[in-house]
Amino acid sequence: MKILSIQSAVAYGHVGNSAAVFPLQRIGVEVLPVNTVNFSNHTGYGAWRGSLIAPDDVHDVILGIEERGVLSQIDVVLSGYQGGTGIGDVIVDAVQRVKAANPSAIYACDPVMGNAKSGCFVAPEIPHLLRDRVVPVADIITPNQFELGFLTGTEPSTLDSTLASVDIARAMGPGTVLVTSVERPDREPGTIEMLAVDAAGAWIVQTPHLPFKANGSGDVTAALFSAHYRATGDAAVALERTVSSVFDLLELTYQSGERELQLVQAQEFYAHPRMQFTARRVR
Repeated sequence: MKILSIQSAVAYGHVGNSAAVFPLQRIGVEVLPVNTVNFSNHTGYGAWRGSLIAPDDVHDVILGIEERGVLSQIDVVLSGYQGGTGIGDVIVDAVQRVKAANPSAIYACDPVMGNAKSGCFVAPEIPHLLRDRVVPVADIITPNQFELGFLTGTEPSTLDSTLASVDIARAMGPGTVLVTSVERPDREPGTIEMLAVDAAGAWIVQTPHLPFKANGSGDVTAALFSAHYRATGDAAVALERTVSSVFDLLELTYQSGERELQLVQAQEFYAHPRMQFTARRVR
């Protein structure tokens, strides 16, 4: 499998491509990373150095890949955080080029906007760009519960309302939706859930909630789920494998006391997921 991953990159730490590429490689995926920013570290530190990469330059890199005749081999186009408005057009164009070369290819979009605790942390125009231009051409989207609500103009909270919001999102274009950070009011204390929905049904997985914030965990989740789903076509299996790997990555990071994901130290958990969580069918 080959994945064209169009995301940010940092020298220190693990977000964007700097989070997604290595776990994908450890499960046997060939990754073509195209970087949209080149920063010293993620912006959550409040200070960083480096620059956004101009959309034209990102487009040039993709054209160069196309000139090598590689686009017909791409199985998945993956995108995450979009630092500026111009990059959305570049991603949509790349998806069109890849699908023209390989009609069986899919586009997985992580519509990064924010979360329930922090609110939106992207430029004000980005959420509208994602909703109106990018999500409609995606085959898979991986929003958290907060982002799902913005995309659909709803306020998902219970399982039923979250499923209803997912149905609205699927009607926008993407056939498969993975909802992360699902926090139902009636869930067991100290837990958090992840929900996967496609044409075959809906499945939810519950895990212990680790009380810390780990930048980049959503990027790892989107990457692994997209790859597992593309490989198996089974949302429940892809969900179980992804949750297993990501939980162990987060638990190892939490135990380490480090701020950054212990991405390399957790590598066996991607290659050989423990499968310690079972997806429950909810529809």
